[in-house]
Amino acid sequence: MRHLRAPARRCQGVAHALPEDSCRGGVWAMIDAIRRRGQAVAHDPTCHPHSHVHGHAAPEIGHVFAIGIGLNIAYVAAEATVGVFAGSLALLADAGHNLGDVLGLALSWGAALLSRRSPSGRFTYGLRSSSILAALANAIILLVVTGGIAWEGLRRLSEPIAVEGGIVAWVAAVGIVVNGATALLFARGRERDLNIRSAFMHMMADALVTAGVVVAGIAIAVTGLLWLDPAVSLAVSAVIVYGTWDLLRQATRLALNAVPEGVDAAAVRSHLLGVPGVAALHDLHIWGMSTTETALTCHLVIPAGHPGDAALSRIAHDLEHRFGIHHATIQIELADSEEACALTPEHVV
Repeated sequence: MRHLRAPARRCQGVAHALPEDSCRGGVWAMIDAIRRRGQAVAHDPTCHPHSHVHGHAAPEIGHVFAIGIGLNIAYVAAEATVGVFAGSLALLADAGHNLGDVLGLALSWGAALLSRRSPSGRFTYGLRSSSILAALANAIILLVVTGGIAWEGLRRLSEPIAVEGGIVAWVAAVGIVVNGATALLFARGRERDLNIRSAFMHMMADALVTAGVVVAGIAIAVTGLLWLDPAVSLAVSAVIVYGTWDLLRQATRLALNAVPEGVDAAAVRSHLLGVPGVAALHDLHIWGMSTTETALTCHLVIPAGHPGDAALSRIAHDLEHRFGIHHATIQIELADSEEACALTPEHVV
């Protein structure tokens, strides 16, 4: 699928210029990932640079989110009820924590739905980046909640609170099943989607917390040592922070338009410079449009002239299948005058 712009002139010092009167002797070739409103200016039936995986993943993920949220709402209600009747503050606190998990899952689900919205006049890329914001928010929420658990654990080390170890262990055991099963629902898609990975990490962290609660509950019931509860909480908190830090780092980088993990910018540059006829390259930018889609823009200097639409299709095909770049915008420049493009220096964006 291709959307090709009319011939444009070579850059004359206007940064980000797309109109016809801003460049001389070239063409802007827009290679889009998604066909907008079913219409195209030009169509190449032999090449589809956008992966079909993305188009079919959303309904399955929506079903998974619905199941996960349903399971966790049921568990929160049961845990809160038992906590009230047993007089267990620990269970009530954990129920509140799990309610936060429901909100986190809802946040990720909402972002997955928003990322499917079509582009508009104001949001020209649609709302794809909402999945990045959701992953970042989930990582922050998880660290904040874990910090609260660690703070309470430190307080209870100096001021132990009596805990009904047996009741806590049984209810937490159910939590392991619920949280673990929910995490497994997201295990399949976590490698290719940071938003899904954030949901997976959230639920795995909860499964780990509840496992720690079970161990502490049994140990307290057997030994009567109340300090075991906060000690286990602190150990689990440290493990969660360690596992969440990479998620936070990747989400922050995507939010700041860094080159996504798994894309080698140097290899992309080398590949484009190796395209027949390309004498130079500048203004190369690679960033994440969402947690699953990567975009690229660049200027290719081809003194022999525009290589043709078929050549651009091959470039787009190679960028997607070799580097996972789904949306490429390429400007062709001829270098037919002494007037250099204003975006040639690497420090100019």
